[in-house]
Amino acid sequence: ASKRNLLFQVSAALKEGRVTPTELCQRCLSLIKSTKFLNAYINVAEETALKQAEESEQRYRRGQPLGVLDGIPVAVKDNFNTAGIETTCASNMLKGYISPYNATVVQKLLDQGAVLLGKTNLDEFAMGSGSTDGAFGPVRNPWSYSRQYKEKSVPKSPSEARECTWVIAGGSSGGSAAAVSSFTCFAALGSDTGGSTRNPAAHCGVVGLKPTYGLISRHGLIPLVNSMDVPGILTRCVDDAAVVLGSLAGHDPKDSTTVQDNFKPFELPNVIDVSKLSIGIPKEYHAPGLSSEILSLWSKAADLFKNAGAKVIEVSLPHTPYSIVCYHVLCTAEVASNMARFDGLEYGHRSAVNKSTESMYAATRREGFNDVVRGRILSGNYFLLKQNYEHYFIKAQKVRRLIASDFVKVFSSGVDVLLTPTTLREAVPYMEFIQEDNRTRSAQDDILTQAANMAGLPAINVPAALSERGLPVGLQFIGRAFQEKQLLTVAKWFEKQVKFPVIQLEEMKRHDQGVFQHQQSASFS
Repeated sequence: ASKRNLLFQVSAALKEGRVTPTELCQRCLSLIKSTKFLNAYINVAEETALKQAEESEQRYRRGQPLGVLDGIPVAVKDNFNTAGIETTCASNMLKGYISPYNATVVQKLLDQGAVLLGKTNLDEFAMGSGSTDGAFGPVRNPWSYSRQYKEKSVPKSPSEARECTWVIAGGSSGGSAAAVSSFTCFAALGSDTGGSTRNPAAHCGVVGLKPTYGLISRHGLIPLVNSMDVPGILTRCVDDAAVVLGSLAGHDPKDSTTVQDNFKPFELPNVIDVSKLSIGIPKEYHAPGLSSEILSLWSKAADLFKNAGAKVIEVSLPHTPYSIVCYHVLCTAEVASNMARFDGLEYGHRSAVNKSTESMYAATRREGFNDVVRGRILSGNYFLLKQNYEHYFIKAQKVRRLIASDFVKVFSSGVDVLLTPTTLREAVPYMEFIQEDNRTRSAQDDILTQAANMAGLPAINVPAALSERGLPVGLQFIGRAFQEKQLLTVAKWFEKQVKFPVIQLEEMKRHDQGVFQHQQSASFS
């Protein structure tokens, strides 16, 4: 079986009865148990998952599956509300919180027969770029345990081997990326505010799609930055991302920011001609700190398009250097407003301090939020103070408009898709990552991804190659607003050229029954 069209293949296997939804679900659940050390899941919903698989099985027996996703095991980032399953946002503030309703995207997956295995780990309230700052501990990147990485990293001592060399999964949707990468599910939902789906996708060697703002409902996604958040899709190949997008996209009466038009799901062509396309290479993305390995991979990718007859042009997005500062102001301001709802009254954690309502509020928030969240609330409130509002918030809004119009200019000059790196470097060992504070790291790690959120454009990470250390490196394609079909078609063509190698997890030899077998392919050099 090839890596392309994985969901269609599994769906075909289910239809032909080569595997049943219950077997598939049990296999994934046992993999979750054997890869527990990755800490990818906060909550595993074993009972409801098996019940959903059983219902799916009955539909297949009647010959009436609901579609490609019927019986497919999926995972959801723990900042999407799920009825009956705890939703924590990896924070003490929401430990034990069970939402009375499903997020629209979760409901849509369930309506199409998908089997929800559980909720995945993240940075607390999705603030971070490593999935290391949640209340349930850090996510480990599955590639830390791959044959490819182990062969390249020589530990100084056996004890160090186990403990210090594991690398981060990226963030903030690190749990979802690790879950897809370690074969415990076939697709997962993340969220993307400044790169939180594309960054971990790059580090874990999977496809990560951030759709156009407003194409997918945010209803039930616990908000970080309302004007930038968008549910993200993590899969093992581009075709699968198109399938999941087709089942989630479209207007939702519960989210006034979604598009009004109906969305027509699409299948990507198998034969793709890129010779008529124009690929833009934004020179500002040659950012300080970009590793030489990623730089050379980026230019090799540009050459691939050139050799296939596409027009490859250097373009300029002049306001890119200001985007991180601008993002910091807008992000923290919206965070300050959004976090006001966690006051210990309606839901979530409530402090035992009860001298007065005010002291209960303060103590609840001190006990419930970690330093990262509290820090962002403080700076956001500072930017929103009456004397600072014009100077910071309004100015940042203006810069945001300039950043968005940079993209409009480039796309109206005839460029179809932009090609950039997704991250500045490959995943770093956890021990190295935690030397810096979250604020510094997020600013560095969001630099290549976050302008797409400011402009509301669709962007996708496609795994491109393994680094010299045997870790995944991804490249990013940014498309025109609502042109997901064109963006994904280009991404699929690129994926086919590079033949990204399949992760070889030693621990998983015993699980490699049919469904999990993929062709081994050389990385592109």
